[in-house]
Amino acid sequence: MPTKAELAAAHGRLLPDVIAEDLDVLFCGINPGLWSAATGHHFARPGNRFWPALWRSGFTPRLFDPSEQESLPGLGLGITNVVARATARADELTDEELVDGGRRLRSSVLRWRPRFLAVVGLGAFRVAFGKPRAGVGLSAETVGETQVWVLPNPSGLNAHWQLPELAEEFGRLRKAALRPG
Repeated sequence: MPTKAELAAAHGRLLPDVIAEDLDVLFCGINPGLWSAATGHHFARPGNRFWPALWRSGFTPRLFDPSEQESLPGLGLGITNVVARATARADELTDEELVDGGRRLRSSVLRWRPRFLAVVGLGAFRVAFGKPRAGVGLSAETVGETQVWVLPNPSGLNAHWQLPELAEEFGRLRKAALRPG
């Protein structure tokens, strides 16, 4: 558990992507929180429901700890962020940062070629991709041959979506991403 000083020191820190070529799904957070930057693990803050939603939706065979993130590419999964720098809250990001992050994200997706890009955060997706009326689910937006799927933000601060509904939405993506055979 990071100390208050370690969390403060993590502000602005960059968190490396967990990525490989030809993933089934590249999950994309808004940006790392201080807890994630301090620990070096994506979606690491206690109360974040990303890892439980992955498990309950069937993406992982068991509940993974954020420290096991390097196991994801072996399951065809990866993690990146729209904006790389860590902040205490996503609302510290400017629209310009999100738009710039969206351009960087598109370049990364074209390089790595995942089958699906799953952006976890509707508001960030709307700004980064210039789609103010976008909703949760499969988007008409594509990046090259990569299909884009918008998921709710799994942060514990997102009270509009509880874990069962998050897992159900993640499960819709999982069914779409399953390879035949």
